[in-house]
Amino acid sequence: MDNEDIEGGEEEFRAQLGRKYRPVVAHDRAVLQMSSMDPGSTSDSSPKNVKIDGKENIGSDAREGSAPDNLRVNGSERDSKLELFGFDSLVNILGLRSMTGEQIVAPSSPREGRDGEDAPITYGPPKPSDVKLGTLMGVFIPCLQNILGIIYYIRFTWIVGMGGIGDSLLVVAFCGSCTFLTSISLSAIATNGAMKGGGPYYLIGRALGPEVGVSIGLCFFLGNAVAGAMYVLGAVETFLKAVPAAGMFRETITKVNGTATPEPIQSPSLHDLQIYGIIVTIILCFIVFGGVKIINRVAPTFLIPVLLSIFCIFVGILLASKDDPAPGITGLKLKTFKDNWFSDYQKTNNAGIPDPNGAVDWSFNALVGLFFPAVTGIMAGSNRSASLKDTQRSIPIGTLAATLTTTALYVISVLLFGAAATREELLTDRLLTATIAWPFPAVIHIGIILSTLGAALQSLTGAPRLLAAIANDDILPVLNYFKVAEGREPHIATFFTAFICIGCVIIGNLDLITPTITMFFLLCYSGVNLSCFLLDLLDAPSWRPRWKFHHWSLSLLGSVFCIVIMFLISWSFTVVSLALASLIYYYVCLKGKAGDWGDGLKSAYFQLALRSLRSLGANQVHPKNWYPIPLIFCRPWGKLPENVPCHPKLADFANCMKKKGRGMSIFVSILDGDYHECAEDAKTACKQLATYIDYKRCEGVAEIVVAPNMSEGFRGIVQTMGLGNLKPNIVVMRYPEIWRRENLTEIPATFVGIINDCIVANKAVVIVKGLDEWPNEYQRQYGTIDLYWIVRDGGLMLLLSQLLLTKESFESCKIQVFCIAEEDSDAEVLKADVKKFLYDLRMQAEVIVISMKSWDEQTENGPQQDESLDAFIAAQHRIKNYLAEMKAEAQKSGTPLMADGKPVVVNEQQVEKFLYTTLKLNSTILRHSRMAAVVLVSLPPPPINHPAYCYMEYMDLLVENVPRLLIVRGYRRDVVTLFT
Repeated sequence: MDNEDIEGGEEEFRAQLGRKYRPVVAHDRAVLQMSSMDPGSTSDSSPKNVKIDGKENIGSDAREGSAPDNLRVNGSERDSKLELFGFDSLVNILGLRSMTGEQIVAPSSPREGRDGEDAPITYGPPKPSDVKLGTLMGVFIPCLQNILGIIYYIRFTWIVGMGGIGDSLLVVAFCGSCTFLTSISLSAIATNGAMKGGGPYYLIGRALGPEVGVSIGLCFFLGNAVAGAMYVLGAVETFLKAVPAAGMFRETITKVNGTATPEPIQSPSLHDLQIYGIIVTIILCFIVFGGVKIINRVAPTFLIPVLLSIFCIFVGILLASKDDPAPGITGLKLKTFKDNWFSDYQKTNNAGIPDPNGAVDWSFNALVGLFFPAVTGIMAGSNRSASLKDTQRSIPIGTLAATLTTTALYVISVLLFGAAATREELLTDRLLTATIAWPFPAVIHIGIILSTLGAALQSLTGAPRLLAAIANDDILPVLNYFKVAEGREPHIATFFTAFICIGCVIIGNLDLITPTITMFFLLCYSGVNLSCFLLDLLDAPSWRPRWKFHHWSLSLLGSVFCIVIMFLISWSFTVVSLALASLIYYYVCLKGKAGDWGDGLKSAYFQLALRSLRSLGANQVHPKNWYPIPLIFCRPWGKLPENVPCHPKLADFANCMKKKGRGMSIFVSILDGDYHECAEDAKTACKQLATYIDYKRCEGVAEIVVAPNMSEGFRGIVQTMGLGNLKPNIVVMRYPEIWRRENLTEIPATFVGIINDCIVANKAVVIVKGLDEWPNEYQRQYGTIDLYWIVRDGGLMLLLSQLLLTKESFESCKIQVFCIAEEDSDAEVLKADVKKFLYDLRMQAEVIVISMKSWDEQTENGPQQDESLDAFIAAQHRIKNYLAEMKAEAQKSGTPLMADGKPVVVNEQQVEKFLYTTLKLNSTILRHSRMAAVVLVSLPPPPINHPAYCYMEYMDLLVENVPRLLIVRGYRRDVVTLFT
């Protein structure tokens, strides 16, 4: 196959496809920019030799369908084949490479990526990235460093002494199970696609929606900021314990449980903790300002002293019985193990020293709250997702390995601590780990200080970046101050985090801070579990995690564990944290910018809608379950300003057809033209219409249909719009009052065609006359709502009147129902029957019966007859002239009578009868309902084979001088029922 064959094939395909083809040349901007992606390419944009099916194409610049050599993908064979089908090279490259994740920037906020708009595509060579981390350095060590911290060193032995070995094992198992289940959920979500900055906030937000993600993300930010204060206080307390002379203030305890101690117990002063804590926080903030590179280099080295100190603790416990132990340290003794097995909950002072008059009363629940921060830190790996080589492999393995390792360490430590020291020593020596360590306590002091400072540094580094990630998603305008450009340090967010941290340091009490941290972390973990539960339960096509060892029941159990632990610790703190998250959620819903992240809640709504639609079936809905689903025909009979896609009062009227706002409206407009040419215009018009509907606060959806003309477009709409029983059942449109004034001769045929289409499709019709004067929600109406119930309509007219009464604008009105009796003797019987019928329908209305005899007398002699007589005579004259023209045209062409391109049959006596009947009804309406707020009258069906022009004349006479009129036609079913 030579080059000429290829060119001929391309021309043939272009002709078949009927699309405009733009050849790609060497100096094309897209070609020049995309060419830089090939490492072997040069800046020279001159034509290169391109191989197509093993042959060289020399001088590619001179021929369509050729491309520079640097645009080849796998030898350019794929490009050339795609160009054969009429695709641009730019589309080829972006389409192919976006599948591999190259050069395509994923939407970072809900405002990006909608309908393909605002999703920027980055051209040119990729930016040089930092060295990517593996599972060990990127996930396992950060998680281990965050989990192993201050609680283990200065609180864990105290927890064993207070709760005993048995309860301490339960505490470790309970908290470890919670984090283990959360790690499984985290692994599943993290392996379901690429991750960006924000850690758990990013995962929760993309699973449960922006509102839930922001509310939990901000709580998680507060938890990290407060955790930084906890680590700082732990480091300062350890330092003051190791170097008592550094304390400016002293606190001495001489009694334990009311008994004098042989040696006074020294405790760091609150003021010392505050002063040193503030100084350390400021120093750490300066380090954070140095950048994340410095932190990543320094932080891993903090783990070595931690591991060394733990090793020294275990060695010290094993050697305690051989060496000369301190008082209260027995070494590994079975008697000590038995003595410490059961719990001994008692009161303590604020420093944790047992005191019968202490203000703090401890229990199992309180121990869970105190210990739980020791198992947090499992999110440290996910927070570094941008720096990992393979997030979908490293996060599950590293997080679960760190969780299992630390849990096993805690279980072993409970057994060893419980067998190595007496209960009194466990409760009074807050640094028992240093006392028992081999060869000297300074190893533990250094390990504690370095581990806590490293963890504090991680908190002060991660929290500002979490806040910046939330701000960059542009959900809450109030967070715009914390936005940062990509690659920049979040200095303002760091200042804010430091301010919160210093505020918590001033509190100075570690035992009061840890429950607060626990609540925020548990709230975040519960969000992760709920996210995985929802995604796993819905099992959407996009849910394909690489981590297969998960189940929705485990995620649900993990979420239940989180909630239970929250209430076990403190129901008051739980209520406060949930209230705070709820307030943030409400604020985001109120002030946040709307967006769509394709979250799981949207998928849940979609599946719920599908199930509801299937449950409704295709059978007719029972009258008790009938809801009006109006199809609002927006195209006006006339012109509106270009920036107004719909008549302003149509949305107000659509709201009047809903009870308490329940229900859905479908706003439809028709765009004349060819679909291929007007498709983009239709999308733009649909967005404008949807925006206008939201502005008018009307619950509904917008649809724009492109059709050759209005009649064809409406016929397609009435046949296909909706699904199952959620198809629109009422067509609402404006009465074409301007058709004669504007000399719009095409309107009668279109108007009658729409009514006939609705009748054939079994749709009800509501035509609004006087739409310009229709009241809005603030314009209160008085008077009556009058119904001229001429024909059976299934109760639709009655139901519409009742729906009008539920609106504030019509709630002061009363309903009047007018009936026609053939004889005067039938009037009372008919009135009683109608009243009984309305009573059974639970509708209050006044019934007025008009007999045929009195009707004729009123219309012939009343002043209303004279008022409408001019219109009647003018209509007679116009119809007479119209029929004369039709007959002349038929005689001239030798064809039957034709109107609007269709054969018609005209009976002049019937035309006269229709005109006179319409005149009488109009006169009756003017006599009884001149002051009515709104009048409802049945819509007469267009006579078969009757000229549309004549029907429009009847309708004009019917609405003559009536300011506000609803012309209603029901369909072949009941919409109200007598039965409960």
